[in-house]
Amino acid sequence: MALETGLIALGAGLAVGLAGIGSGLGEQAIGAAAVGAMAEDPEFFGKGLLMTVIPETIVIFGLVIAFLLMFMFMGA
Repeated sequence: MALETGLIALGAGLAVGLAGIGSGLGEQAIGAAAVGAMAEDPEFFGKGLLMTVIPETIVIFGLVIAFLLMFMFMGA
């Protein structure tokens, strides 16, 4: 029972951690391009902000998967 609980917790941690790392790597290039575009024309602020927020939704999906793992399998 303890091994199963540990593996579920490890899977939940990997779901959030790897989603966060992937999102950060994707957002790195997007953020640099958005700042460069805003330096040339301040009207790109809204579009640049939107493009940097979109990869963050991947982390939210990872968090949802972690909650599903924790509550569905640890309660059984």
